[in-house]
Amino acid sequence: MAKPITVSIPHDLGKAEARKRVEEGMGRILQQFGEGVKMTHAWEGDRLSFAAKVVGQAVAGRLDVLEDAVKMEVDLPPFFAMIADKVKGRLKKEGQLMLEKK
Repeated sequence: MAKPITVSIPHDLGKAEARKRVEEGMGRILQQFGEGVKMTHAWEGDRLSFAAKVVGQAVAGRLDVLEDAVKMEVDLPPFFAMIADKVKGRLKKEGQLMLEKK
């Protein structure tokens, strides 16, 4: 059974700029992982749904872009459940870097 983790990253960019940065960040993530990770993603309004295959394990999630925060929920398979706290910390750190004021 998948273990969901939730991360909320506050920002003061406004919804449009935050969404733009999320879109750019997804492109960088896909380039970083290269062909080792198969990922699909699609926008529906301000919600980004994504799915990936990482070391043979299916990971899925949703990301909602709000006016003052980005909220992400990721369903981790049992294989990754034991490192859920580490994954959550990494997602928060990477999200903050993506959304920081420049």
